[in-house]
Amino acid sequence: MPVKVVIVDDHAMFRRGVTAELEATGRDVIEIVGEGEDVDTAVAAILAHHPEVVLLDVHLPGGGGVEVIRKLTAQVQGDPPRFLALSVSDAAEDVIGTIRGGARGYVTKTITGPELVSAIQRVADGDAVFSPRLAGFVLDAFAGSIDVADVDEDLDRLTEREREVMRLIARGYSYKEVAKELFISIKTVETHMSAVLRKLQLSSRHELTKWASDRRLL
Repeated sequence: MPVKVVIVDDHAMFRRGVTAELEATGRDVIEIVGEGEDVDTAVAAILAHHPEVVLLDVHLPGGGGVEVIRKLTAQVQGDPPRFLALSVSDAAEDVIGTIRGGARGYVTKTITGPELVSAIQRVADGDAVFSPRLAGFVLDAFAGSIDVADVDEDLDRLTEREREVMRLIARGYSYKEVAKELFISIKTVETHMSAVLRKLQLSSRHELTKWASDRRLL
């Protein structure tokens, strides 16, 4: 029987792309049964369709991916679905926070279609799935070498979208590349970047890159 999957992401274009890719590469082994675009629609879709695996974006309107897991755990009858985070972010605090919240794995949106099919099947079977880099974050966190509380205190100043823009800019993406990656306009990227620099009391991209690197956010 194919693995039943609900896709949760606030970008409709991305959901369509993932659906098309999974239907092409996961024919007969993956079945997309529903979608969600924020916390409430995600919970409703999961309760309605009873998927085995939920592909879950980390940053969602209404409280984020961890809030979906929390609400679902409180409402679901019987065994809850398994959650596989699929996010543009590979920052340590996002990975660690999502796993602590109850996800069984975490992969980034650079993953290929066949790799995603395999990850979904493995999570459905009860395995934990990470890329080597992300697995290292989890091991470091539980070994105590990453102080997640300190990282979170700094990032609390930023909105979820500002965090996404901040990480991409700090990695050297151009405004145009960030806009394409996040499905927003270049003007919106500029607005978010100005807010990031102001809130973090930084004056340049160079300072932002150092700030993010010092906190292991790149």
